[in-house]
Amino acid sequence: MKQIGQLAPTLIVDRQGRRGLTAPWANGKNGKEFRATMGAKPIVGIFSVGVEEPYRWKDSVQSEAEIRIWVADGVANGLRPWFTKFSGTLHDHRWLAGVEKMYRRLARWEPYLRNQAPLAGVGVVYSQQTAWFYGGDDASARVEDHSLGWYQALVEARIPFEMVHDRLLDAEHLAPFKTLILPNLAALSDEQCGQLRAFVERGGGLVATHETSLYDEWGVRRPDFGLGDLYGVRFAGRLQGPLHNAYLRLEHQTARGHPLLQGLENATRIIHGVWRLDVKPRSALPNPPVTFIPPYPDLPMEKVYPRIARTDIPEIYVRENSGPGHPPRGRIVYFPWDIDRAYWEMLSVDHFKLLRNAVLWATREPSLVTVTGPGVLDVTVWRQPRSLTVHLVNLTNPMMMKGPFRELLPVGEQTVILRLPTGAKVRRVHLLAADKTPRTRLRGQSLTVVVPSVLDHEVVAVDLANSTGSSRAPTPAGAYTV
Repeated sequence: MKQIGQLAPTLIVDRQGRRGLTAPWANGKNGKEFRATMGAKPIVGIFSVGVEEPYRWKDSVQSEAEIRIWVADGVANGLRPWFTKFSGTLHDHRWLAGVEKMYRRLARWEPYLRNQAPLAGVGVVYSQQTAWFYGGDDASARVEDHSLGWYQALVEARIPFEMVHDRLLDAEHLAPFKTLILPNLAALSDEQCGQLRAFVERGGGLVATHETSLYDEWGVRRPDFGLGDLYGVRFAGRLQGPLHNAYLRLEHQTARGHPLLQGLENATRIIHGVWRLDVKPRSALPNPPVTFIPPYPDLPMEKVYPRIARTDIPEIYVRENSGPGHPPRGRIVYFPWDIDRAYWEMLSVDHFKLLRNAVLWATREPSLVTVTGPGVLDVTVWRQPRSLTVHLVNLTNPMMMKGPFRELLPVGEQTVILRLPTGAKVRRVHLLAADKTPRTRLRGQSLTVVVPSVLDHEVVAVDLANSTGSSRAPTPAGAYTV
């Protein structure tokens, strides 16, 4: 993908629709992954108007709701939609009106779709070399499922994020990001570890899971983690799993009010994952927020009780490196177990909260945009030459995790809070889908917009003008740059 990004003037993403257990945000993931190396070059997202299953029904027609949500998530993540239909003979005309209506809408929105840059401060790193040399024939479970777990959690948390290619970890490519997520990126070279270390030295946050950096770029296991100095741990030489009936103890008494335990105040213990590494802290770790309860029998029922009720073994390592006379350093969260993969498999709400809290804490500062309200929304933020846009794609549907959508179900009122660039002045706020001027409130550089409802795709469009009357937004200091 790095070579494609360097050589290709454009790219056509031939992933035309959902099949099986593909999530509806997968089209947006396509866009994020390809933009990680293509940058601002135009990327086309082909979508099929038919059923995308292995049985090759090429004269089929998909439901309008399914087509709309697939395209909406692609557009929200920077893809340019291009419909495909096999054969010039139409046996079923049902798709025509829906696709025409969709293109008419996008034509009206076009000035706000000429994106210059995404404004997400969180990046999820993906690694083709980890898939090749560590995952091998089992890359789907050992690599991809970790990334999918993070993707689902970040969408649910409404945290805008981008994908980052592991061969592009230099300072220039990482400049937009406050926090990087490493989902079991086991195979990392010494150079890549050095680039990530430099990112943390510059103040960036890092959230890593499981075997990240335990192998070199060729998939050869190291004696210790390549990033162990950042995690504050050493590999003790053992991989445990699959675990049965193991738990995590939440140490509310000794780690009272810890940010990683937000939303879990009434829980004393929660389920563990399936695979964990045995690691040892490099120095004393006082008051870890989460500790290990080892597995114990799950049958027969009279044997179901913990043999060891409490340990002092941390299962999340939280570090904040800074001190007098030292350069600023970022916050680090390391999970020595497969929380992201386990979340993708089981969707435990407790795992979701740990993942969300880890990113929020590591990032140090509030997101450029926060969206509160009911439902599951994919939230993306973009800058155009004269505006900012917040895309809200409504994925709330009983068919979200196993399509196709039968109908679009609107969600209720959403409150969008957008941190404006320093010196920016708002000229107008408009809801593109509703074609209405919403209720707004501006306090300092914080703009609050109330969106009454979202059916499939709403865009909050914020036109900007500087003090001289120009409608071009100024470059903010310390927020994001051209």
